[in-house]
Amino acid sequence: MAIDETIDFLPLNIAILTLSDTRTFDTDKSGQILVDRLSEAGHNLSDRAIIKDDKDDLREQLQKWIMDDDIQVIISTGGTGLTGRDITPEIFHEFYEKEIEGFGEYFRYISMSIIGTSTIQSRATGGVANGTYMFAVPGSPGACKDAWKHIFSEQLDIRFRPCNFAEMIPRLKEA
Repeated sequence: MAIDETIDFLPLNIAILTLSDTRTFDTDKSGQILVDRLSEAGHNLSDRAIIKDDKDDLREQLQKWIMDDDIQVIISTGGTGLTGRDITPEIFHEFYEKEIEGFGEYFRYISMSIIGTSTIQSRATGGVANGTYMFAVPGSPGACKDAWKHIFSEQLDIRFRPCNFAEMIPRLKEA
C-alpha cells in the first residue's frame, strides 16, 4: 500500500458541506480543515456551503451538487450523531445508488483507537449518486482530520495502490 510515483496526480473537484445550526465560515473549524487538507493535497475546492440541520435544505444542496457534472466528490461534516437534529445519514441514504458500507466501518475502526467506544455513536457514511462520491463524517475537527489522514488522503489519490476511489470515477455511471 503506497503512492505509485510513476502515475501523475489527478486533482479531483470536491465540494465541502457543513451542517450546523450555529457555525459560520469564520467559526467552521471542521469544514476549514477539510478545505485546507484538500487544497494541500492538490485537489480543487468546487464549492463550499454551510446549511442548517434541515432535511429539505440538505436534500436541496445535495441534489444541486450531485447534478453538477463538475463535482466529483461531496464531503459533509456534521449531523451524523444520534440527536433528533442529526439527519445527515438518513438524507444521504435517500440519494445513494450504491452505499460504500466499508467507509463507515473503516472510519469507526480508525476512531476506535483514538476515542475508544465513543466511536459507536458515529454514523459516518459513504456512497455514490449520479457518479458522485458522497461522504458524511462527524462534525468535530478531530473526526475531519482523522477521515482525511486515514481515508481521503489515500482513496482520493489516483496514485494510491493497490486501488482507490479516484480511479473508478470514469466508470461510476456505467450501465
